[in-house]
Amino acid sequence: MHALHEPPALRAVPAGPRIGLVVCKVDWHARALARAFATHGAAMTPVLLTACGLSASAPCGVVIAGFAAVPDAIMVRDMAGGTFEAVTLRLGILHAAREAGVLVWNDARAIERCVDKSMTSFLLARAGVPTLPAWAVESRDEACAIVARERGPLVLKPLFGSQGRGLRLVTSPADLPGADAVRGVYYLQRFAGGDGDGFRDFRLLVSRGRIVAAMARHSPHWITNVKQGGRPVAVAPTAQMADLAVAAAAAVGASFAGVDIIAGGDGALTVLEVNSMPAWSGLQKVTPFDIAARLASDLVAVAAARAPLTA
Repeated sequence: MHALHEPPALRAVPAGPRIGLVVCKVDWHARALARAFATHGAAMTPVLLTACGLSASAPCGVVIAGFAAVPDAIMVRDMAGGTFEAVTLRLGILHAAREAGVLVWNDARAIERCVDKSMTSFLLARAGVPTLPAWAVESRDEACAIVARERGPLVLKPLFGSQGRGLRLVTSPADLPGADAVRGVYYLQRFAGGDGDGFRDFRLLVSRGRIVAAMARHSPHWITNVKQGGRPVAVAPTAQMADLAVAAAAAVGASFAGVDIIAGGDGALTVLEVNSMPAWSGLQKVTPFDIAARLASDLVAVAAARAPLTA
């Protein structure tokens, strides 16, 4: 198993709850959360899932790197990709931790639902949350038929993807690439156009069924993600927008989530995506308080209300 070498600042061990933060690397988000958890007397330890495992000889059947026993809570900030087998094991570790009584934010089920965009679309629609029509098929011929039938632009997205990478605007069947380019799966979502002043959508951060912070993302390009050049602007979400974001997080079972919302030409709001491992560096730039502090406070409050683990 590989060791995670975190900076000394993350090694402090206060006397409060033991928190494992699942990360790929110790970045700005991890350091912000370490400071936030410390204010609550909580000991936060960075965790690489690649260094964890399942063991029939372990007291709870799961081994979490950095902990002699299981932590009181696990927060999943980021999870590395890998082979199908590796990702299955990493999600299995989170499933096992939850079964062992550990509070896991977000748990593996919510992560699976959000990482798979087609499942997110299905669950939103099933819950009655307004969302853009979407389709997921393996056949290029079927994807071509969908594009021809829609007669309007669609967005081809990687089924597993984030931060606006790999998106393609499709206006005709000829725009669809071969199956190898999409790993054999065509996920298509109806395109929502601009508002006459470029393109804009909204990111709302939800935690424990409440709105933590919100921003609009403006861009001259239809891909508005901050990582792709979108400009964050502070907004006060309307009650309708807030209700929609909270409902979207609940539909996928996420304890905290980044919910992307867009307004159509008629002003109607719809959910684009739900992110179960949201970054918030762009959102923090237009938010006057410490977002990490709010998230840490919510997790510690829920952990404190649970019976302490004995394992």
